[in-house]
Parts: sequence; structure tokens; C-alpha cells
Amino acid sequence: MTQAADSSSGRGREIGLTLCTALLVGNTIGMGIFMLPASLAPFGLNALPGWLITAAGCTFIAWVFAGFARAFPGDDGPYAYASRAFGEGAAFVMLWCYWVSTWITNAVIAIGLSGYLSAFWPALGSNRLLSATVALALLWLCVLINLRGLRTAGGVQVLTTVLKLLPQVAIVALGVWALFLAPHAAHNLQVPHTPISFGGILSASTLALYAMLGVECASIPAGRVRDPGRTVPRATFIGTLLVALVYICVCTVPMLLIPQAELAASNAPFADLFARFAGGASGKVLAAFVLVSGLGALNGWTLIVGELTVSFARHGGFPPWLGRVNPRGAPVAAFVVTGVLASVMLILNCNDSTSGVFTLLSLVVTAANLPLYLGCAIAVLALWWRGQIGAAGRAGRSARRWVLAAALAALYCLWAFIGMGAKPLLWAVALSAAGLPVYWWYAIRPARAAALQPGA
Repeated sequence: MTQAADSSSGRGREIGLTLCTALLVGNTIGMGIFMLPASLAPFGLNALPGWLITAAGCTFIAWVFAGFARAFPGDDGPYAYASRAFGEGAAFVMLWCYWVSTWITNAVIAIGLSGYLSAFWPALGSNRLLSATVALALLWLCVLINLRGLRTAGGVQVLTTVLKLLPQVAIVALGVWALFLAPHAAHNLQVPHTPISFGGILSASTLALYAMLGVECASIPAGRVRDPGRTVPRATFIGTLLVALVYICVCTVPMLLIPQAELAASNAPFADLFARFAGGASGKVLAAFVLVSGLGALNGWTLIVGELTVSFARHGGFPPWLGRVNPRGAPVAAFVVTGVLASVMLILNCNDSTSGVFTLLSLVVTAANLPLYLGCAIAVLALWWRGQIGAAGRAGRSARRWVLAAALAALYCLWAFIGMGAKPLLWAVALSAAGLPVYWWYAIRPARAAALQPGA
């Protein structure tokens, strides 16, 4: 998608470094970090090396996307990157899985938000129908915000990203106080009893990957980014390193301060943590910041899925009406359709506990993201092998570092596929297969019909 094309459709290059970074940080630090302590609790101390492996792997994945934006600044994101290496068909399947994962992500975030609202409205913790209704309302609130256009959605994204970093600082401060400065601090330590094991680290790192999903978000709307060759790489590295630092700092606090069984059953782990050490009112204050964080992520992912749907439509993979925009540049049909799909996913899973639904859907989302991550990493290697990237001198050294990062990113993706087990892997295969009829109907079938026309 070229700049001219964007301008003619009323969708110019409006995204700068601040919003680009806010998209990555805001989408990555969503509900995952606030809900995953409960999901990771059964793994105990295995979560620590798991987080370190995940942070390193996601840094290499981020490097892959940053390198593509620098090498091919005229491309409109991962769809174009994958098409360069593998052609339109493979690119469609990879991005189809990612597209599905984005609207499932919105359902997961809405469920997590509803769980944290139980700190203010306890009935949400026991009434599944009420909890699902509130989650649906939050999901559609963000659709309405994005229908107002990029200026409104971007403003909400930047504001919520700044606000969501405040509870991270508070969590670290509470952990330092409770473990080192409080009277009888040694009695506060709750060491998990689950032993360290290779299988535990493997499973914990795969589950933790859900919280790091989003390192590609700066590159998804590349067609609307100003100076993407510089802006996208800078936003990607700044955002990824900031997120990794935040996660490594805060992931150990609830694990060491809340008994393992209690943490595993919690619907709002950090709110429970603050209520435990600083009183119930403090837990509600933190829950309020968590809600802001989750709303920011829900808003950001709604924006991303809209942009991705438009990209599909303009590449010929989806019907053209999904690419149409209103006078504010917002793709109305894309937002409505993906909002309906997320609502269906949410309703189908409303009978389970908040933490149970969150764990299941987070694994499904992770499985659906991995084809894009692995595919783009292999795309770098394929383009390098063909001689389409790499040069002599300084540019050549930079390209070789990019290729090495891509190889390590590919190895990490294989590690994650192994760690998530058979069920999520089958989900990924099923999602890929489900996209093939769509691609045939909207891309291959019209092309064949045109080729059979007389004089074609």
C-alpha cells in the first residue's frame, strides 16, 4: 500500500513514533501481565527462567519485524513481508491465523477486565452471565471509540499507556517493601513448592509468551506510519525492551508473596496482592489502574484488527466492502465484523471461571500468533539465501545480525510450539486450514475466472 493510495482513500500516514510505541507497549502490557500470575502459579519457580527465555525470544522476534521495516519501508506490514518471500498464498495463511488471534485477544482481554471489575462489583466473580454481559459492553465500547477515527483512538491509546505503567512501579515498590523492608519481612516470603524441571520451564515460558504478544504491533499499520524505515524499528526496540524490563521486574512479586494455591485460584492477582499487604482500599485502587491498562490494550487491539482487515481486503483476500472507511478514516464494517466474532468467542466461553477461560484462550491466541512469527523469521532467512538482502560494508554487517536474530527467533518459535502441547497446536493447524477456503473464494477463484475470459 503506497502513501498515495492511503491519501486517496482518506487514510494518510498519521502515525508517528509516540503512537507507534504506545501501540506496542499498550497492546503488549494489557491484561496478560495482570492475569498470568494465576495461570503460572502451578509452575512455581519455573516461571522465572520461563520469563527470561520468553523475553529473549520476543526480543529476537521484534528484531525480525524491525529489520523488515528498515529494509522495505514501502511495504504495508507483515502481509507484504511474507509475500516477498513466499507469495500471496502463504502470506494469507500466516496473516489469517494472526487475524483470528486478534479478535480472540479482544475476547480474552474483555474477560480479564470483567474479572478485575469484581474488586468493585463482587457479584461479577460468581455470576457468569453478568460477567459476560459486562465484558461484551467493554468490548463494544472500544469498537465505538475506534469508529471515531485514529485521532480519538490514538489519544486514548497514548493516555492509557502512560497510566498503565504506574501500577507496574507500585507492584515493584510493594515487593521491595514486603520482602526486604517490612517488619518481619522474612515471614512474608511464600516460596512455591513446585520443583524446577525442564518440562515446567518449557510450559511456563510458552504460557508467558501470551503476555509478550504484540511486539509486531508497530509494523502492522506500517502503511500509515510516517517514515516507517526509521519509526517502526525505533518503536519496536524501545517498546519491546521496556515491556521486557517491566515484566521481569513484576513477575516475581505475587509468586513470592501469595501462597501458591491461593494465587492459582485468584481472579485478580495483583488486586489481591495489594489488598493483602496494604488493605482492601489499595487493592481497589490498583484494580482501577489495571482496568485502565486493559481498556488501553482492548482499544489498541481493536485498532490493529481493523487495520489488518483493511489490509486483507486491499490485497484481495477479503471482500472489498471490509476495506471501506467512513469520513474519519475508520473501517466501519471491519470493526463491526471482528467485534461480532469476538463477542461470539466470549459468549461461547462464559460458563468457565475467569482464570480458566483466560488460560485456555491465551494458549489458543499464542498458537495462532506463532505462524506469523515463525513465518516472518524464516522469510528473512529465505530472502537472505536468495541474495535479496545483505550488502557489503556496514549495511552488510547489519543484515548479517538481522539474519542471526531471525534464526534465533525461528528456534524460539519452535521451542514455543513444543511447549504448548498438542491441543493449542491443533488449534493453529485448524485455524490455518479454515483460512484456505476464504483465500480460494476471494483470491484464487476470481483470478482463475479472469484468466478464462476471452482475450485474457
